[in-house]
Amino acid sequence: MRQIAIIEAPSILGLRPSGVEELPGALLGAGLAERLGAVSAGRVEAAAYDPVRDPDSGVLNAAGIARYSGRLADVVSGVLDQGLFPVVLGGDCSILLGNLLALRRRGRHGLLFLDGHSDFYQPAAEPNGEAASMELALATGRGPRVLSDLEGLGPLVRDEDVVAFGFRDAEESAEAGMQPLPAGLEAVDLAGVRAVGAREAARRAVGRLAGIGGYWVHLDVDVLDDAVMPAVDYRIPGGLSWAELEAVLETALGDERAVGFDIAIFNPRLDPDGTLGARLVECLARGWNSA
Repeated sequence: MRQIAIIEAPSILGLRPSGVEELPGALLGAGLAERLGAVSAGRVEAAAYDPVRDPDSGVLNAAGIARYSGRLADVVSGVLDQGLFPVVLGGDCSILLGNLLALRRRGRHGLLFLDGHSDFYQPAAEPNGEAASMELALATGRGPRVLSDLEGLGPLVRDEDVVAFGFRDAEESAEAGMQPLPAGLEAVDLAGVRAVGAREAARRAVGRLAGIGGYWVHLDVDVLDDAVMPAVDYRIPGGLSWAELEAVLETALGDERAVGFDIAIFNPRLDPDGTLGARLVECLARGWNSA
């Protein structure tokens, strides 16, 4: 079993100060580190949130996210250099950019993108200018250069090295004018997962990422069914069950090519009694320890 190092990344620069910044404290308080047998690799604090949309990029906190991504990448790189497995606790989904930047510095890697939303917006179609709705587009080199070409290494991941898994926002995103997912990117929506079963869908997704230098696993907890995980900022009906997510994580994290994992968007302020946080920790622990 690989040694996990937990990095706290409570940035809300890609969203707003809604409560997702409290995710690391909530999950650690619910015993995540102990359940995973993890060590601490520190905390990367974000700059102050600026609510004014950047006129050049059309993205909130664009320069701040770029700087934060570099700092987070440095910490993730240090963990990888020690031969440890980084688990990054967000924050909003823009933390993905820093995690992938750490990998991109080392070469070519893949991405298993577990999210209830496809997050492929361009700034003109994103009503609030939130990078947390654009991170997959930015990671694949689409969007303002300040975020799509970090350190001149963009794209951070190639279309053909990505599997978007479990999303269910196709109708909503099309109505909003989001650019379509590119043909080269493997897209397995919730219906596609259910068609073959979560474990088999995950096995196929991991197989798709074979032949490259490992892959990162990104988990936005809104991939879970809204009925069991309502503590998220942008709710949408449907989603994976706890058992389905555990099966996906077991498959994805159990493969030796998995090189890191992040968790984003869980909002403890919407979980006042801590019940959902405790259940999420249980899911993560089962997924990891069964891997």
